[in-house]
Amino acid sequence: MMDEKQKLQEIIDLGFEIRQVQDLDLLLEHILTKARRFTNADAGSIYMVEKDRLTFKCNQNDTLQAKLAPGKKLIYSSFTVPIDTHSISGSVASSGEMLNIPDVYEIPPGAPYSFDRHYDELSQYRTHSMLTIPLKTTAGKVVGVLQLINARAADGAVVPFAREDEPLIVYFANNAATSIERAQMTRALLLRMIGMAELRDPKETGAHVNRVASYSVEIYEVWANTRCVACTQVDRNKDILRMAAMLHDVGKVAISDTILKKPAKLDEAEYAVMKQHTFLGARLFSDLYSDFDEAAYQVALNHHERWDGKGYPGHINPHTGKAVQGYENSDGSPRPKKGEEIPPFGRVVAIADVYDALSSRRAYKEPWSEDRVLENLRSEAGKQFDPDMIEAFFESLDVIRSIEKRYPEG
Repeated sequence: MMDEKQKLQEIIDLGFEIRQVQDLDLLLEHILTKARRFTNADAGSIYMVEKDRLTFKCNQNDTLQAKLAPGKKLIYSSFTVPIDTHSISGSVASSGEMLNIPDVYEIPPGAPYSFDRHYDELSQYRTHSMLTIPLKTTAGKVVGVLQLINARAADGAVVPFAREDEPLIVYFANNAATSIERAQMTRALLLRMIGMAELRDPKETGAHVNRVASYSVEIYEVWANTRCVACTQVDRNKDILRMAAMLHDVGKVAISDTILKKPAKLDEAEYAVMKQHTFLGARLFSDLYSDFDEAAYQVALNHHERWDGKGYPGHINPHTGKAVQGYENSDGSPRPKKGEEIPPFGRVVAIADVYDALSSRRAYKEPWSEDRVLENLRSEAGKQFDPDMIEAFFESLDVIRSIEKRYPEG
């Protein structure tokens, strides 16, 4: 059992840990994980303020997770609730004050808020204790709500959340809100960069890049776990990959509209120009000041390489457009990369990008059926795509389907 000094040190350490995470989606997962660990909560959720409502963003539940096959993740649907006093989360967002409820089935009749048992009935889970904390910045702005469910005693019994821990978890939530604001600004900057590409190429929407980035993270995590990559490294790589994958096609800002917006198939000369978007995008990140720069560089340059070596000319100097010395074709042009010459981030984004492109409506085509898309990906294992990563894709398919619904085209 920790004393007060040890608890304070742990909450400070947890605050430091979440400040290391840069991507918004992964940050929310880390915040929920750390808060649950501190309070020994069986489950929890995070809601984010979007306009005048709360949007359900992430969910964890150890009891329900234990019922799944190893390596599988809980699938949840996003939904919104009003910011008002009728729900527990809405009431906390509205008032900016925490609620610690020993049993949500025993809320006093006079309380303005209530608990909707429908969610328990759907999941066959019994919610008892609930600690709901506003994610409030130093300026007093509520950016979201952290909800922790079913505190557990040392013997596993469900108990109320400890009142003496309330000041510490509020302190953690305030630090978390500051980290969320920073991550939101980072996400906004990335989306503005993508917005420039969207002005040139209507396919490069915020929904598209968020889907590709989220798919990439899920595929990478499964692939990395099969290779026994250390959990800390997987988490770090997921963070930078999530952001880098959003910028996979940013180099298209340098491609002519006559090519980008051509309604018909590109001819050979036009296609050669289109291929330049990979190294032109990489050029933006070629001054490698951070791990993110390195990841964005690798993704932009390599996401059109093929496992069989028949992809874009990947052995290329982004500044000159010429072949890297020693990697020229017979005519002096840069040769494509092949197999594990292609960095893992490039290989995984290639799969995510093609899956999304085939599944989406375009000006020149209707979306393919899921069966047709999956058949194509399976048939390209060992040809266009890394076969091990294709296996990881299929292992992740349930989560990938849920991501597709989370980021619909506007």
